[in-house]
Amino acid sequence: MKNEVEVKAQKIYRREVFKKAVKLLFLFLLILTSVIYLVLYIVYEGGRFTVTLDKNLSNRKNIYLSESGRKSGKTRELAAETINYMDNISIKWLPEGIDNEGTGTHNGDNYIAYTFYVINSGKETVHYWYEIDIDDTILNVDEAIRIMIIRNGEKTVYAKKSRVTGEAEAGTKKFASKSIAVLEQRKKFKPNAKDRYTVVVWIEGDDPECKNDLLGGEIKLHMDITEEHVDEKKKNK
Repeated sequence: MKNEVEVKAQKIYRREVFKKAVKLLFLFLLILTSVIYLVLYIVYEGGRFTVTLDKNLSNRKNIYLSESGRKSGKTRELAAETINYMDNISIKWLPEGIDNEGTGTHNGDNYIAYTFYVINSGKETVHYWYEIDIDDTILNVDEAIRIMIIRNGEKTVYAKKSRVTGEAEAGTKKFASKSIAVLEQRKKFKPNAKDRYTVVVWIEGDDPECKNDLLGGEIKLHMDITEEHVDEKKKNK
């Protein structure tokens, strides 16, 4: 009888130990999952994402930037408020009408969104370049960054090329170079015309390179609008 009681007691003890082990394992997996999707740190100069217009383009061609789209708000530099921390998300989670949420900063919990205008108040048709430069990146966070530009309703998503194939990630246009994410020319910008831009930045969770290695990563970006694109390598020669 005593042995039988001892056997039952051991079974109960083992059962309780097993339950505690399962609870601890579940807690560990929960914490691990949280860490995997832990926030990535995005840093911009002065806590801002800036859009800068070339002085020559502004002075000689009378082109300017405006957050509101009105001439009264014309400027050569704009600054968007950013968010310090960003979880990875899917492009599918972005609002469908993100380009129609007003102007200026309209960030979400895990993405940066900024809408502004380029306005031609001059008397001649001009061409200009717009580019987004990668000033600095830590822990290769640029591997999973997505940059969406919506210009006059037309959307293009940019991403670093795949490490495996060397080609653009699905549904994206690959970065122009290691230091330039976006480089495009806007042709035939007519007098009194307005170009509406919405720039959206997020971490794409479906990117194969969105791994734990990126945790704590940082990136610094800015946007330039210029009359001519100057190749920095050629300029420095």
